[in-house]
Amino acid sequence: MHRRLRLSAIGEVAAAGVLLAVVGATGIRAQEVVQLPGEDRRLDPALDEVYRVGSVLGEDWEQFGNVRRVAFDAAGQLYVFDNQAGRVIVVGADGGFRRAVGRTGNGPGEFRSPDGFAVMRNGRFVMGDLGHRGYHIFGADGEFERMVRMASEPGNVRITDLLPGPRGETVYSAVGAQLLRMGSGTTPRTTPHTSRPVERLILSGDVAVKDTVAEGWLPPGGDPTELPVGGRPSFRPPPRQVFGPMMLAGVLADGSVAFSDSSAYAIKIARPGAGVFRILRRPLQPTRVTDRVIENERERRAALAAAGRGPRMVVNGVEYFPQVELLDRVGVFTEVSIVRGLRTSWNGEIWVQRHGEEPDDDDGPIDILTTDGRYVGTYPAGAIALPDAFGPDGLVAFVEQDEMDVETVVVKRLRRALRSPEPPED
Repeated sequence: MHRRLRLSAIGEVAAAGVLLAVVGATGIRAQEVVQLPGEDRRLDPALDEVYRVGSVLGEDWEQFGNVRRVAFDAAGQLYVFDNQAGRVIVVGADGGFRRAVGRTGNGPGEFRSPDGFAVMRNGRFVMGDLGHRGYHIFGADGEFERMVRMASEPGNVRITDLLPGPRGETVYSAVGAQLLRMGSGTTPRTTPHTSRPVERLILSGDVAVKDTVAEGWLPPGGDPTELPVGGRPSFRPPPRQVFGPMMLAGVLADGSVAFSDSSAYAIKIARPGAGVFRILRRPLQPTRVTDRVIENERERRAALAAAGRGPRMVVNGVEYFPQVELLDRVGVFTEVSIVRGLRTSWNGEIWVQRHGEEPDDDDGPIDILTTDGRYVGTYPAGAIALPDAFGPDGLVAFVEQDEMDVETVVVKRLRRALRSPEPPED
């Protein structure tokens, strides 16, 4: 079903090139490389709708402005972070309203620029807030407990997704992941970034303490300089090139982290204090980017801009859609990255979404892997969307948007069946 290759300090000459990748300041560390099958084993999802919330004609609490993130706790309660309304709505396992937490303001537990949201299994949750330069911590009853200040760092302040740790007051984030919010810094960063680290934030004290779980690969990108800080030049993570590898991460129940940082299919598993100790690979090859691929992408972006779709900017009160300009500014990667999405489920599975038929298609097949390196199977493209949140007992949540841009959160229970026979072991 799969092959395991154990790399240790004593290895064959043929493995030396791989061993070099795990030699660091602390010496040689063993990494297990698990070779997964190349042929897809089809899975068919069975989804039973449990409830849905969100309606322009609904009660006040379910009239969502912009659903930024959703999450579950161990009791199956759903947490909906609406960053336009500046609040978190808690929905019971039966779909009924439980409470609203947070509001805009400057006082304790009030939000100024909230983003980055993580729900612990016991129902406590953390909200990052650039306006306060801190992290709000709320109890399972929705009461504000305290605020932890962000650690002072050079460069402008960036918030990416906060991922809940399984124990204690810890959350994780990945530098170079999708940017949620940015604020001005106080001192410039004078040296360029050399990696995209996965970081653990310890929130047990008055000030957040960061440590690095693993160093993710930093591919070539756009201009790494950013707006000056204190009148001096400063560096940022370089913008990702078109088709370049995303930095995607998810936290597992044992506190280890699964992440993807390259254009290849290589899911890395790391834990605090050990770094990367396992890599899950499938023998799938990235598509080479040709002049024709670039031209097709340029035409696609121009069509989106003409239709008023896609990312937008407002300059001097004029709205425009700079898709083509972005392509020219950041450049194009040499190959089409395979992995487009990654989530970790409640029971420790890793969901990996690949690109679809076209290079720009982010909604391709979804592979299900386990932390120890077992390939469960693949949902074909279009069979199921990558869930926005996973909960206990098979609960999954999807944020959907209708033709009027009204957002609804749909909660379902997932069952699945294996369609094709299991391939023989390699």
